[in-house]
Amino acid sequence: MKKLYNKFDKKVLAALPRVLFEGRIVVVLTEGEADKAVDYLLGFPCVGIDTETRPTFKRGGMNPVALLQVSTPDTCFLFRLNRFGLPESIVRLMTSESTRKIGLSLNDDFSQLRKRKDFKPVNYVELQEYVKPFGIKDLSLQKLYANFFGQKISKNQCLTNWEADVLTEAQQRYAATDAWSCLKLYDVMSELLSSHDYQLIQVPEPETTNS
Repeated sequence: MKKLYNKFDKKVLAALPRVLFEGRIVVVLTEGEADKAVDYLLGFPCVGIDTETRPTFKRGGMNPVALLQVSTPDTCFLFRLNRFGLPESIVRLMTSESTRKIGLSLNDDFSQLRKRKDFKPVNYVELQEYVKPFGIKDLSLQKLYANFFGQKISKNQCLTNWEADVLTEAQQRYAATDAWSCLKLYDVMSELLSSHDYQLIQVPEPETTNS
């Protein structure tokens, strides 16, 4: 029986082994390459998705989404939207009834993508909603993955330049890991929701002292 925790301790998280996507990564640089990638992805029933945006350190500032990651179990496509915008092929993927999109904080991702081209996403799963039947309270991607898999997703590359001319190997692996891990979480949650073979452990609240 799988043990899950309603809250996940930061100290425990820090000590976990790091997980990294080890599959094939395809960097998509043109609209034509995007069309071919989407044709391939539409052959899968489910894909994991995520986005990255170049950080801005000005209050209230927000750059356009620079990268869309879409992952199958063994291949992740990195669509460099800062190079070619949001082509119709990606809109076709986001509105596909046959391919389910799995992600976390999808409202934010879709909102940013729609600033490049408007569309109405269909057939998607928000993991922060999907996990609710388990009674888990810590809903970040990092803590959810640690809870279900006992491994840590590093966030070291989060604030790097996603509009750089060439993405580093570390950036590519980081971006691919986020999308792929969403798909992994969906699979394990679906299995456990079906089997009920899990136990939720209630972590006691820390004691407070009156001064």
